[in-house]
Amino acid sequence: MPRIVKFITILSCMIVLVACSNDSEETSQIDSSSEEEKETITITDFSDRTLEFSEKPEKIVALGNGETDIVYALGESVVGRPSGETPIKEAEEALEVGSSHSIDLEKLTYLSPDVVLGNFPMNQKDIPSVENLGAELVLTSANSVDDILKQITLFGELLDKNDEAEKITSSINDHIEDIKANSLSSKPRALLIYFAPGSDLIALPNSLSGDILEIAGGENIASQFESLEEYPQYAALNSERIIDANPEIIFIMSHGNVEETKESVMKQLSKKSGWEHIDAIKNEQIHFLPKDLFGTNPGTRITEAIDHMYDLLKDVES
Repeated sequence: MPRIVKFITILSCMIVLVACSNDSEETSQIDSSSEEEKETITITDFSDRTLEFSEKPEKIVALGNGETDIVYALGESVVGRPSGETPIKEAEEALEVGSSHSIDLEKLTYLSPDVVLGNFPMNQKDIPSVENLGAELVLTSANSVDDILKQITLFGELLDKNDEAEKITSSINDHIEDIKANSLSSKPRALLIYFAPGSDLIALPNSLSGDILEIAGGENIASQFESLEEYPQYAALNSERIIDANPEIIFIMSHGNVEETKESVMKQLSKKSGWEHIDAIKNEQIHFLPKDLFGTNPGTRITEAIDHMYDLLKDVES
């Protein structure tokens, strides 16, 4: 065989070997990239359940407005939201699926979500029903500002939005530090009443509103009241102890429309013997708190709730 032919043959073989080697490297890189993309997301919710997701959940259902707010603040959206009016305008078009108190499983089935964001411990009983639909139920709660910060961090992990979650929590913490740096010279004595059909409850320091009150600079007169077994963040309304504590300001919370609630609540308060001598009553320091900030978990709008209460307490001090 002529030398030139041998040379060409050898050169061709070398080119083929190099090409095969490059293809093998590219295939290896693709496989490696594919494995990275398929890395599972592992989280631990507030019920101490460890949940694994093969990929970032895309179809999200939130059973509370606070959870809905956090999802949108992280740059994601929901396909299902709590029934009724929502303060999150971007979520208005999402299907209403009930609430943490009562889930509409038929609508949930229709949506076929990847994940449902529920309440701990209220929705623990719903875990089997949600799992039967092929979804995971992530349970969280919001009984304090710290709980909300943990919710934001957890949802950031779940939705692969860790950087966004860190920015939000840092902003909230900075806001709280600013409030504390400008603390009131005195702590106005405050009473937090939650009015619900058939029961009037007093919010304790271990409730979300009680925590907001403390951060804003108020003193909860019910700090020594006995908590209710069924609702450990609340106590029964005890007129005698409230009169003795003589609150300087009274905050009213309700899930209902504030204007519709106000008249009936004021009538109830006016009928309570001895309350006419309470400083808050005499000085007309009774305030109905916005339901989207205090009647439910406000999510990332917790700073607005703190500011609202701080301004009202500051007015008492002045």
